[in-house]
Amino acid sequence: MRKEIQTNLKIVDLLNEWNPFQLTNASYETEIADVIQAVHELDEPAKLARRIQDIYEFSFERIIPLENCLKMAEELLTIKSNDSCSL
Repeated sequence: MRKEIQTNLKIVDLLNEWNPFQLTNASYETEIADVIQAVHELDEPAKLARRIQDIYEFSFERIIPLENCLKMAEELLTIKSNDSCSL
């Protein structure tokens, strides 16, 4: 399996666990796809956090606190970094 696919699957798993709005039977497929794209485009946690916040706000018209998005951005960038560095 290609590294990028493995990375994306790890990102999907993490974002599915996150459930930022604590919705029952949450379905965040569209937002997750947008966040995956952002992870591959951005390397700075603060910029990625802001993009994550914007993605979810656009869909749900609710704001996730930036601190929560920053924590998630750091975790996502760690996955990206670890997967790109591993053999």
